Amino acid sequence: MKNQFLALFVSFFTIFVTSCKKENKQETKQEISVDEAPKTEASFSLQNAEKTISWTAYKTTEKIPVKGVFKKVNITAKGSGNSAEEAINNAEFSIPVSSIFTSDSGRDYKIKKFFFGVMDKTELLSGKLVLENDSIGYSDITMNGVTKKLPFKYSLKGNVFSLQGTMNITEWQGEKALKSLNTVCKDLHKGADGVSKTWDEVAINIVSVFK
Repeated sequence: MKNQFLALFVSFFTIFVTSCKKENKQETKQEISVDEAPKTEASFSLQNAEKTISWTAYKTTEKIPVKGVFKKVNITAKGSGNSAEEAINNAEFSIPVSSIFTSDSGRDYKIKKFFFGVMDKTELLSGKLVLENDSIGYSDITMNGVTKKLPFKYSLKGNVFSLQGTMNITEWQGEKALKSLNTVCKDLHKGADGVSKTWDEVAINIVSVFK
């Protein structure tokens, strides 16, 4: 009788342990499958793209070009998708004016202090990109406390997005800033005719290469 009871106890214990091990294995498998679930990411990211934002301003009555770039841009909303168009359309951005660069530190200082510095709340240029069709669009640019549409033309070839537009500074009520910059650069902006002039138009060229 004692041997029968012992055999019964061993059988019961073996079944119990085996059952617990199976449950633990199932739970472990379930946990691993959740932890190792693949994360989906958008194929195109404007934030991760290689971006070049260049501009051309003009001085003297002969309209001599002055070229520069903004070395930093932040994508503040959206900016990703399964295609380049989807990543660009409705993307919002901000550009610190402190990142301006013209290869002339004296000029950079004057533009920051005597142009952007006299504008209202213009530590950043901010905007939103909108593609209207496969060749034109616009950007809602906020500068000097004013938000206006900047129309542009664009092309998209492979993974390269290129944009061209012309900003008229007076549309952003920038007359005071233009006068301030022209005053401090009076002699430098004087042409052969002796007239000092700073033009109110700035050409914008943006190139983004998706990785």
